[in-house]
Amino acid sequence: MKKLPPLEKVYEAYSVLADERFDLAPHRLTVRSSDGSKEYTVTWDDDGHYRSNDSATYWQGYAGYPVIAALLLQGRLPLDEEVASWFADIPWKALNDAHKCDYAAAAAEAFDREGLNMSQRLRAEATADEALAILADLPITVGRLSEPVRKLG
Repeated sequence: MKKLPPLEKVYEAYSVLADERFDLAPHRLTVRSSDGSKEYTVTWDDDGHYRSNDSATYWQGYAGYPVIAALLLQGRLPLDEEVASWFADIPWKALNDAHKCDYAAAAAEAFDREGLNMSQRLRAEATADEALAILADLPITVGRLSEPVRKLG
C-alpha cells in the first residue's frame, strides 16, 4: 500500500465494530458514521482493489476507517476484540471537528473519555501500529468509489 492512514483511523474502525455500525455483504460493506448522519460504502474485488466513498479514501487516497473496518472483518488485519471494545460509543465526528482534524488530539480525548489507563493506551497503540504495519504490506489498492455517500436521518 502506497499511502498509510493516520494511526487514529484504526481506532475509528474499532469503533465501527464495537458499535456494530456496519452491514457486511459479499464484496460490499456499508458503515454508518459515528453520529449516524452518513453511510459509507466499501467495495472490493478478488484482485484486492478496494474502493470507498468515505472522505479519507476518496480525497486523501489512503484507507479510511471504513476500508480498515472491512479489512478487520475479513481477517486481513488482526483484531484484538478486547481493545476494539474500548472504543464503543465514541463520537469521532464531534471529536475530529472539535480538534480541527488533529486526529492525535481527538484520540487523546477519546482515551480520556473512556477512562483508559496508560497500559490500555499503550496496548491500543501497539495493536493499531501492528495493523498499520500489516496494511503497509498487503497487496491491495485503495481508491475512490463513485457511489454517493448516503445521508441518514
